Amino acid sequence: MANAIGIVEFTSISRGIFSSDQMVKVSDVEIVTASSTCPGKYIAIVTGDVESVKESVSVGEKTANEFWIDSIIIPNVSPLVFPAITGATMPEKVQALGVIEAFSIANMVVAADKILKSASLEPIELRLGTGLGGKSYFTFTGNVGAVEVGIEAGKTEMEEKGLLVNAEVIPSPSDRLIQTLF
Repeated sequence: MANAIGIVEFTSISRGIFSSDQMVKVSDVEIVTASSTCPGKYIAIVTGDVESVKESVSVGEKTANEFWIDSIIIPNVSPLVFPAITGATMPEKVQALGVIEAFSIANMVVAADKILKSASLEPIELRLGTGLGGKSYFTFTGNVGAVEVGIEAGKTEMEEKGLLVNAEVIPSPSDRLIQTLF
């Protein structure tokens, strides 16, 4: 059962591809995404049971050598994180809208997990580095109070590491704006 997620960030695209291959060969994990990101970095995200993910991430770190940037493991990740990463979410109704933006790709996944666990919220998208100059952002919805709780949870995670760019709560987003989110 996939209940953990692991992320390794690389400064080299070619080493990222090589290390991703090694990561999936050594343990029973699935690739959530493995791709280049801005500015010329590479990220590998894997999922599986906790021990398999730990083993996979460890191999990614070792094979990255001098091209390693960061890595994380979230043992009991919210299952809502996965569709947000792949852009496969479509809430029936967007009530209030939460948007949080960070300088880190890996830590945005940690923040998104904390946000989704903090209140009754639905993910919209977890955009990780592509076309963003290496930044990332997470959009989510719920009632205004829940979105405010989620934003505070995400801000706390990002501010501890100095990685927060900005966060916004939009109580009643325009339908014209909502159309651009999917």
